[in-house]
Amino acid sequence: MASEEMIYEKTHFRHEARWSGRLGPAKGGGLQLCVLCVLDMLERDDCSSARKSYALSAISGVLKCSPGALRELLQQDHQVSMQFITALLGMLHTTLDSATLEKVDQVLVLLLLELQSELPLRFVLDQIDKKVIDQLNVKAFLPTFNFLGSLVEAVPGVALSLVTQYAPLLDRLCSVLLYPDEGLKASIIYVWLKTLGAAGGSPAHALPVPLRDRVCVLLLQTFANASSPQLVNNCIALLWLLVQWGEAVSVLMSNTGDQFMTSQTQTIHISSQDQEQQTSDQCHLPLILKKLLLSGEEALHVTSAKCIASILVHSPSHYSAAFIKADVPEFLFDRLASTSSELLLWSLYSCLLLLIEDPLFFSQCHSVYGIESLVRSLKQALQLTNMDVLKQGFLLLTEILGRQPPNVRLFLSAEGFLAVSQTVVAGLSSPCLRAATQVASAASALFRLHHQSRPVQYKELQELVGAITHRLNELPVPSSGQRQSIGRLKKSDQRSLASRSEGFLLQSLLCFQTACRLAEECASDPVLMENTFTAPSEQSRGQDSLESLCQCLLRCCDSVWVPSVVRMCECAPNPQILQAFYAVLCSQFTLLPSFMPVFATKLASSGFYRLALEHKGILCVGNRNAHLNAACCDFLQKLSMCLFSQSSPPASARQQDVEEVENLLQYNLPSLCCGISDWPSLLRESPGLLPSDDEGPRATQYLLVIILHLALQQGDRLLPDQTVFSSVVWLLRSVQEDGNCTVPTSVLRAAFYLLAVTQDDGITLEGVPLKCISMALSSCQSFSSLYTHHPALLSFICSHPLLEKTFGGQILELWLTEQAQYPDADLTKTDTHVKDKLQAGDGETDKDILELLSVIKKYPAIILTLLDMVCTRESSLAERALSVLTLLLDGNNDFEADLCASLKTALLQVLQKISVQSMDRGHHVKEVNSLPLVLRLLSVTHTSEPLSPGGSKMDGVHFKLLYHVSNILGRLSASNTESLLPALSYLHCLLTLSPVYCADRAVAMLLSNCGLMEQLQTVLSCSSSSSPLLCVSHLLLSSLITLQHVHASQVHKSLSWSLDKSVQRILIKKRNTDNLLLVSYLRLLEAFLNVDLTSALMCVTTAPGLVGHTPLEVEDGELFPLGSRGAQCLVIALSGLILQKHELLLRASVNCLTSLLGFLRRKSPKTAKYVVCQPWSGFLLSCLHSSGEGCLLHPAILRVVTLLMRHGSTVVRWEPDLLRVLDAVEKKGVKTLSPEASHALRLLLTQIQSGVCQPPPTEEHKQRVRRAMDSLDSEPACESPVVPGDILYPPTLRYIVNTLMLHLSLIHFCYSAPLVTICWSDSAMHCAARLGLELGHT
Repeated sequence: MASEEMIYEKTHFRHEARWSGRLGPAKGGGLQLCVLCVLDMLERDDCSSARKSYALSAISGVLKCSPGALRELLQQDHQVSMQFITALLGMLHTTLDSATLEKVDQVLVLLLLELQSELPLRFVLDQIDKKVIDQLNVKAFLPTFNFLGSLVEAVPGVALSLVTQYAPLLDRLCSVLLYPDEGLKASIIYVWLKTLGAAGGSPAHALPVPLRDRVCVLLLQTFANASSPQLVNNCIALLWLLVQWGEAVSVLMSNTGDQFMTSQTQTIHISSQDQEQQTSDQCHLPLILKKLLLSGEEALHVTSAKCIASILVHSPSHYSAAFIKADVPEFLFDRLASTSSELLLWSLYSCLLLLIEDPLFFSQCHSVYGIESLVRSLKQALQLTNMDVLKQGFLLLTEILGRQPPNVRLFLSAEGFLAVSQTVVAGLSSPCLRAATQVASAASALFRLHHQSRPVQYKELQELVGAITHRLNELPVPSSGQRQSIGRLKKSDQRSLASRSEGFLLQSLLCFQTACRLAEECASDPVLMENTFTAPSEQSRGQDSLESLCQCLLRCCDSVWVPSVVRMCECAPNPQILQAFYAVLCSQFTLLPSFMPVFATKLASSGFYRLALEHKGILCVGNRNAHLNAACCDFLQKLSMCLFSQSSPPASARQQDVEEVENLLQYNLPSLCCGISDWPSLLRESPGLLPSDDEGPRATQYLLVIILHLALQQGDRLLPDQTVFSSVVWLLRSVQEDGNCTVPTSVLRAAFYLLAVTQDDGITLEGVPLKCISMALSSCQSFSSLYTHHPALLSFICSHPLLEKTFGGQILELWLTEQAQYPDADLTKTDTHVKDKLQAGDGETDKDILELLSVIKKYPAIILTLLDMVCTRESSLAERALSVLTLLLDGNNDFEADLCASLKTALLQVLQKISVQSMDRGHHVKEVNSLPLVLRLLSVTHTSEPLSPGGSKMDGVHFKLLYHVSNILGRLSASNTESLLPALSYLHCLLTLSPVYCADRAVAMLLSNCGLMEQLQTVLSCSSSSSPLLCVSHLLLSSLITLQHVHASQVHKSLSWSLDKSVQRILIKKRNTDNLLLVSYLRLLEAFLNVDLTSALMCVTTAPGLVGHTPLEVEDGELFPLGSRGAQCLVIALSGLILQKHELLLRASVNCLTSLLGFLRRKSPKTAKYVVCQPWSGFLLSCLHSSGEGCLLHPAILRVVTLLMRHGSTVVRWEPDLLRVLDAVEKKGVKTLSPEASHALRLLLTQIQSGVCQPPPTEEHKQRVRRAMDSLDSEPACESPVVPGDILYPPTLRYIVNTLMLHLSLIHFCYSAPLVTICWSDSAMHCAARLGLELGHT
């Protein structure tokens, strides 16, 4: 046989040429082939195996390379074709070489495919069928069975032919499975696998039922005893096919037993059907599959899990129990913990998802066993890129958490719960929104109470809440610009993105709702709320407590959930999302009641009334979305009741009002499913005569009024103001026309508020509407129950005379007694001056008063009502009314002159009434509570009255007031300090502010009042007199002494005053004496010294400590009653007070020192010279100059230097005293000096130029002095020049200082009356600032 020829030389010569031909590719010349030669080689036994193998290879090459060529040769004679096929079939039984058998198998399959005829296929199947019947050696048919498997796989239609026409053959093939050879079994199983797995599934459906059942039984038997990998793989593959059909699964699962044993000693020849049934009864499919899970091959794990899942899919309730009893779930969980394969994880998750539908899964604690493995697998799944696997895993976790019975705890320790919680937190960060949605569902199941460990891990729960909130915050919510770009996408993509976003939002919202429900359940359980076994470190930090969880929920809800849900639902509201959202909001009112006032206010002011009502009107009309309607109603009720409890007056004080509002909300909110735009028509409906009940049209109208009121209080105007106003008026008229209906107090209060806030300022009510409102307000027994602390109500009542006449006094009283409930934003109509006062105020009380001032400026008639309160109401209310009037007088108003005039007239009438009605037989004024307030108001009125064009502030009313005040003062009890102090302050104020040509009449009137003089004597003599009273008495006496000396007024009664005690107080007891009292002593001493200690008004007493013993020395006589020793003591005392550097005390001491030196110079120049030259004067000057450059140019210190130089003191020297002053002036500059300091400096420089200095100044020094004087001269003159002789009390400042003294006395009065509000005038405040007086400290 040549290399390019396939010819058998021994027989080829007998063959016809037609059976020969060159076959193969034309390029290589092909193969010269004789079909009959090849047939002879295959049939002859003397032909070597190698030659046969070569011939088979050549035929195979021809069939592959030249399709159709061999077919043309064989089709010449059908008998030759059949003989060729028979020869190949025979070789399957006779050939022992495996390689040759493989070629025979291949050539035979290719030949049948080449012939493309049914007859050869039938011939082959018939031959196989006959040989299987005839032969007893089953093992010899292994190549035939292998060929049959290849044929079924390669040739379409063979499988169907086997099932439909060769059932006996298939039945015998089943019997072959009883043969113990595993290779033979693997071949038979392979034939069944290819037959039943043929394309289209027709063979499987055409298989006879008995044969199918027998296959199932024998497969279980074979699978149970299989040990070779090939057999195991074929069995599992066939099993995977069978479990796709429910009938096969029923057969496979029916042969289940409690025990399973594998027979290893079966005989080779098994033909008995009984033996077959006996063996198959020992098969148990769940145990077989469990054994596969124990194998080391991942592919078997996957297929086993898929088979289990396929079986359970048909009927979980029927088949899952067998797997659970076989402990298959444990092996599935073990595989979960040890793999990272996506396919295996998916298969295991799917299988377990079906198993957990059986309660037996949980009762046998498989979930407890496998939860750790599941968590470990989820951590692996988080590292994978296939998000479907992750989603499937968390779906399994969700189902386990959701189905776990409450009586079987899933987490036996806190570590287990922490592991699941951390895994869920990690899963929430998944980039896949569908997976994150499933994770959120798992988190929702984890928040159930029976899953919480002991102690409850509140800290982990907070982290879980924070994670779901953070993931929600990252949710892509398209903005307007993003919507345009998204609009270019396909509609299906848009719907998909929106659907995924809404799905995650809904699931996460349900999760958050479950967390809130868990917090509520923990709060109802004292053990969980206390969390007894929490670590002390965590408890101390408050991180692991229920309260911290509740605060976390509220914080997340407020910052993320509310804006996110509102933003998501603003275009297309989703009923399910909104239902969960409103349920979450309702939970907040239960979890943290103490935080709810602020939270409710924020919700209402953000428009949540409108939002919830619009959702009800859109989604709940026509009984749709009943659950959403209930959630909205629950939220609106909780929100309204929380806001109502904050309203003024407090709702807690009126339980009946609370019940009324709660019933209105409870019974009428569910039926209120209309748009807000329809409310005006509802309010204008006339339901007629109906019983006053919690339900019905009238109750709905009341409900609308309540909601409008609560929303408007928080700035949410649900309807236009004009619409609200007219609708409420119409409702009140409708109720009054019905006659039998009584408006509940809470509704009437809400209506009153709405009318006040929504009234148009440009429209004045009159006629029927005004009478209707008046009747409605009068129908309530207590006006205070209708009151809400808001400026609009005050303005509403005061703007209508009819209402003001009836309710003006009541609403003013309530305004001054109630606390403010309105926000700062309501102060929109307050003028600039009032706003400035508010900035300087100290609380809500100031806001109330300043709002009242704004109303008073519009409606001045209120002033008389306030004055009546000052005179007739209790102390606290009168004090507040006085504060208002005081601030009003101090407001620089345009109508201040008219106001003061009207107040003076009214106050005169009050004083006249007090004088007449409060006198008893002993001619003493009775205790009148309002007298101190009236007198204080009188003082403020006088100081606030502007000067007339003529400059006079004294008229007939003033003298009448002075007369009555002085008379009342003279008849007051000495213990009535509250009245004495303001009365004395008023007299001092009047004397200070009176023009010169009017002061003589005022002084004469006061000096002629013996009762007043006795009262002053009592105050001076009584050691128990209070400091403020003694202080203001000293100030009054100093004014009387000065003015009596100036006008030479007649004195009817002299007073006695101890000079030695006064000097002793200043010298020795100054540390125990109030600074203001020391100032008053100095002022009185100054006045006495100015009149040379001689006055008809005062009889001064002295003591040997001042003037020495009799007979008096010449100097003591000249200086009597002060004496030389007294003068020296007084100088030393004044020097000590100057060194204290208390601003007011410093000025008063320097001023007194000026008067003292003037007195000494007039009476005894020698003593004056001696005093200023003493060492203590030098020490005083040295201490003042060492206080720094800032003190060197102080007006008082400059005045001290000037005084010493003027009286010839030798302690003042050029160096360093005067040079220091010049250096400070040149460094600071005269432009920075105040007018007082400039004037004091001018006096000092003038004294330097005209006086004698030691040592004499050099020419350079004189030049420096002249330059300083020139600088002062170049400065513009002040408007009110300071008189040289009175730098501390110049004419422009005397009025200010005296007024300041008055207010200081009032401040001391406040120590005994802390409710008094002192209102400082602008001038007094300015002066206090200039004098450096710290009012708060004082």
